[in-house]
Amino acid sequence: MNKDNYKELLTFVITKKFIMIPTIKYFRYGTVILMALLSISTYAKKKPIQKKKPIIVNETNEIHKVLNMQQKAWNEGNIAEYMQGYWMNDSLIFVGKKGVTHGWNNTLANYKKAYPDKNAMGNLTLDILSVNRISKDAAFVVGKWNLERNIGNINGHFTLLMRKKNNKWVIVADHSS
Repeated sequence: MNKDNYKELLTFVITKKFIMIPTIKYFRYGTVILMALLSISTYAKKKPIQKKKPIIVNETNEIHKVLNMQQKAWNEGNIAEYMQGYWMNDSLIFVGKKGVTHGWNNTLANYKKAYPDKNAMGNLTLDILSVNRISKDAAFVVGKWNLERNIGNINGHFTLLMRKKNNKWVIVADHSS
């Protein structure tokens, strides 16, 4: 804007009985101050945006250790040891083809009923497809499972919500189908 535009604006403001800017002098100072503030803010250093921390390798290894322990225990026919990978709590949730089971004891009972012996258990293979950290003490795990058995092979997929409880990673929710 040039000087004539300022005068025209000031005349408009005064004739409409708005007394927003008493003189051109103050309007010009305000513009200079505004421009100075804008130029300073342009050159001001900004804090870098903090990116999400990637999952710590050690934490991923700990999660894999739990699942490897479960696979080993299963293949030895030891359901009690296999269940050590689950949160020993009534709030544990297991979702399978027969529906939702609540609690560690109920989940153990269901496993024992469905797999009464080593022949029924077969040989378990777990294939971990992804481990995604969703907070400092929680991870979402996706994978495939396969049971090779004399009575017929079965397989499927699973999603696990794992939490770090008492400094140990455990499964708090399991959906296997």
